[in-house]
Amino acid sequence: MKSVVVFSGGMDSTTALYKLISEGDEVSALTFDYGSKHNASEYNKAVQLCSKLNIVLTKIELPLDRYFKSSLLQSGEEIPEGHYQEETMKSTVVPFRNGIMLSIAIGFAESMDADRVVIGNHSGDHAIYPDCRSSFINAMNDASKFGTYNEIGIYSPFCQMSKREIALEGEKLNINWNDTWSCYKGGEIHCGKCGTCVERKEALKGIDPTQYLD
Repeated sequence: MKSVVVFSGGMDSTTALYKLISEGDEVSALTFDYGSKHNASEYNKAVQLCSKLNIVLTKIELPLDRYFKSSLLQSGEEIPEGHYQEETMKSTVVPFRNGIMLSIAIGFAESMDADRVVIGNHSGDHAIYPDCRSSFINAMNDASKFGTYNEIGIYSPFCQMSKREIALEGEKLNINWNDTWSCYKGGEIHCGKCGTCVERKEALKGIDPTQYLD
């Protein structure tokens, strides 16, 4: 199987990458610089990981921060702190981000003569991110198959799994979590307070090597 992984350098996409390699897939990685506050931190991890795994990484520039409204973007308001279940976390939604990235990844996969695009969304994303839900992924999968000669599929291995289950899967694959990045605020050290840092702490409880500011 030839797979293109939408790869951020975070926990979920890294676990997906390792999973595919362990299953014998021919894997390449596609990352997006879309103007988020944490793009540089993510990209550094993505480059290091792909070099370590001898995986080809392609970066596509998407200046969404010029046109879209979200606190996640460099043009947006301050990143809120707290748990993902809090109403304030909706400000981190980048409208239709996964739809845009998947569409590009599908075209990229077709050009690479690949079989499928892989995305690492999980069940914890469903509450506030509409384009992470299984109904959306299924619809995009149908559109992809209808819209490509290769009938490119979308594979979402963690769509019904929790972040904790992904972390435990990653442990089995011997992932070093310090090779991954989560914090929405960017920087050199995880803040420990934003939604994705809180989620990372919960997922890696008891096995977390991450240094946090708080």
